[in-house]
Parts: sequence; C-alpha cells; structure tokens
Amino acid sequence: MSESSSRPMISPRLALRLFRALSSALFLLVHLPAANGQAQDHSTDALRKFNESVDALIRRVSPSVVQILVTGYGPLEEGEHGNTNTLIGRQRAIGSGFVIDPSGYIVTNAHVVKGAQRVQVVLPSASADGSVDAALSTRTTIVPARIVGASSEIDLAVIKVDAGTLPALPLASYRKLGQGEIVFAFGSPGGLRNTVTMGVVSAVARQTDLDSPMVYIQTDAPINPGNSGGPLVTVNGEVAGVNTFILSQSGGNEGLGFAIPSGVVNVAFQQLRKFGHLHRAEIGIGIQTITPSMAAALMLPRTYGVVVSDVLPGSPAEAAGVEIGDVLASVDGKAADSLPLVAFHFYLLETGDKVHLEVLRGKDRLVFNVSVMEPPRDMDQVTGLADPEKNLVPTLGILGVEIDKKIASMAADLRDPFGIIVAARSAGAGVEVPLNAGDVIRMLNGQPMTTLDRLRGALKALPPGAPVALQIQRDQKLLFVSFTLDQP
Repeated sequence: MSESSSRPMISPRLALRLFRALSSALFLLVHLPAANGQAQDHSTDALRKFNESVDALIRRVSPSVVQILVTGYGPLEEGEHGNTNTLIGRQRAIGSGFVIDPSGYIVTNAHVVKGAQRVQVVLPSASADGSVDAALSTRTTIVPARIVGASSEIDLAVIKVDAGTLPALPLASYRKLGQGEIVFAFGSPGGLRNTVTMGVVSAVARQTDLDSPMVYIQTDAPINPGNSGGPLVTVNGEVAGVNTFILSQSGGNEGLGFAIPSGVVNVAFQQLRKFGHLHRAEIGIGIQTITPSMAAALMLPRTYGVVVSDVLPGSPAEAAGVEIGDVLASVDGKAADSLPLVAFHFYLLETGDKVHLEVLRGKDRLVFNVSVMEPPRDMDQVTGLADPEKNLVPTLGILGVEIDKKIASMAADLRDPFGIIVAARSAGAGVEVPLNAGDVIRMLNGQPMTTLDRLRGALKALPPGAPVALQIQRDQKLLFVSFTLDQP
C-alpha cells in the first residue's frame, strides 16, 4: 500500500462543515470583545439613567424636608451629673418633618415635639440638591414653629411655620404600595441634615401589636435616631409614610425600620389641623384580634378576625343589639379580617353616619345598622365658644376661654373652678410660649388669673424683658411655664 493511500479521505460535505465551524470560531474570536463592550456599555447606561433618576428625585424632594429643633424639659438619664435619682432638666432634641401644605403646615412625629417649650424648624435652601456645594453651604434659615395638634396614640403631630409659600410633598396612595418597591428615607439622622438612604418596602402592613389599631410600613432603608418624622418616599416623589421607629439591639439601623402609612397620615393631618386632636367616630364597642387560643376558649366560630370585647352601656351598639363575643364578619360590606382595617374604617366615618355590621354569633349571622357617635370631648365644646377676636390673647398667641360655672361643668378634672382654658393657638404671638390646647392658665407670677381682661392687663403691665411664670394645669397635673417677654 502506498503512503498516499494510507491517509483518510475527507468528504466534501464534512470539509464544508469544518470550514463553517472554523469561520464561526474566527468570527467570535474577532467580535466577542466588542460584543462584551456593548453589553458593558448598555449596563453602564442603565446605571447612569438610574443614578440620574435618583438625583432628580432628591432635587425634587429635599426642598420639602425640614429639620426640627426642640427645646424642653424632661428626665435626665440615670446617673447623669453623678446622681442616680431621676432629675428633670433642660433637654434638646432633633427630629425631621416634611411640608404637607404650602402654607407652612409640617408633619412630624408626636414624640419629636412632646414636652416642647420651643420648636424651631430649619428650612432647606432652594439649592438643596445633594451636591457637594449644597452640602458644604452654611446658609440656613431657622424659623419658629407652633404645635397645631398632636396625637400620641398614632405618634403624629402637625406644626406650623409662617415662612411664605413652601414646596409641599404629595401623599402616595397606600393601597397601591407594593412589597419590594424601592423607597427613600429622608431626614436628619444624628442631626445630620439633608440625609437620604435607599431601600425597599419589606412589608406593606406590619402589625407590631395584635390589639393595636396601628399598622406600619416596614422597610430596610437605613433609619436612625433623628430620622423620626421624616418622609419615606416612593420613586414618584410621593410620601408613602412617616418614619417613626426602628427595632434595634444596637440602637442603630439594623434594617428594621417602620413608617406610619400615608392613609393614616392623610386622615390625621386633616383632623389635627382642624381640631388639634383626633376625632374618632365610634359606635360604642371595644374590639380585639382573635387568637386561636381565644377562639378555642370562647368557642368562637372563627380562629381569626375581630371579636367584640366590650359594648358600652347606653351606646348605639347596645341599642342595636350588638353583644360581647360577637365576631365581626364585615363592616359596610368590607371583610372585617383584621383589627387595623376595622379601626381605620371608623376613622373615616362622620358623626351621624350609619354603619352596617354583619356579625357571627354562634352559628347565626346577624345584621345591624348602627348609628355613629363621637365620644363627648369637653374641649371640643369649649373650643366652640372661643371667638377669634374677643378671646384672643395676642401676647401669648392663644384663644382663651374664661372658666365660669357653665365651663366648669363642661371641663372635667379641674383642680379649681377658675382660670383660662387655652382653646386654640393663634399666629403672631409676641413670644414663643409652650402652651397647648386644653391647658388651663391658673396664675401669672403668683397672681390668680380669673378673667381674660385680668390676664391681658397683667401681661401689658410687665416691662419688656420681664420674666414670666405661668402656673398651668395640664393632664390633671400642675406645672410652671416660664419665659421672658420679648424686647421691643
């Protein structure tokens, strides 16, 4: 056999396949780096666009976010000044807030302004855009603020500044908020103004207490002390919630931050602005979350949902026939599967409305139409008697109502049947005085204040710069409020 005849023969078809394979390999070898480069360019472009979107969001939101400076009195930490006893001393606190109405209304947490004697707001500059120049700028505008209303129950407060027209943030639709959405927490953690952090919505409705009507938005956006009262903002620049508290063993961020939902914020703002407190319409029942052990012990028809734990004597619910142990099936056609849903529905009701209840009582399903009432609030009645002109005490910035026999019968828990009840705060005070609606002014520099004329006259007789001490009654306790009259 010759040498040439020992070589394997390659068919034309196989040769064509090999040629095509080599050509493809050569093409990939030549063009693959360029393809990778294009992929990297696309990735870089996407990141750049995301970065530009975040930058635009910060520029839009930051001018509406404020820092709140609070001065007041409270308990000093144990062991401070070498004393292990509880001492009351002057304290300063820093929180956050955001403008919710262009006329100067600001939302924050109630605990931020609790016990405040003076509240100031640091307004961001118009150039608060997150840039290096803006961050290093020392120009700030600090204006006094007054507390319009607060609710410790839901930890929200509304304060007011007189600083012209301010950029306000819109509230997001809580119902449209979804788990996993990107959110941004704005505020002043540790006193560091104009700080923003990013995270996601970890849970849209977290109930931290089974028998509490409150639910919270849970987020892993870093939140620290000082963020309280600041907005949790969606990618649309809308406020999803108000940053309120964190769960932490270290005292710092551990990815468990909680915010009050925008739906609650909206209702609370309207009521706090109008009344200074929350108006909760009700039908005269107490409700609790059903647990499996409760359902088994009471032989309830459900192991989940809401049970009527109390029916107030003489209430519309009692008159309609609602009983303790009834399980709520629905309220106005909406399933009553959780206590927060039921409680929030009552926040939306008005006095005089009818609420349609379906309850489970044993094996029976019963239907009731119950009139909605509002718990009697003595201060509401007193506030209604205040005239914006006749009852104004301009130096203190309040509307006051003299206590007579009629008022004394309306206002419970008075120490003595005399004094001036603070019905509301008013703008234009000559001095910042930490008075709240419901406070009772009893004495001024040791002299009883029995009429508005006596109070106005006593203030007018004092020279500028004179020290003033008001004895007031607040929440059934007596305390002194001291300040100095402004110089002319």
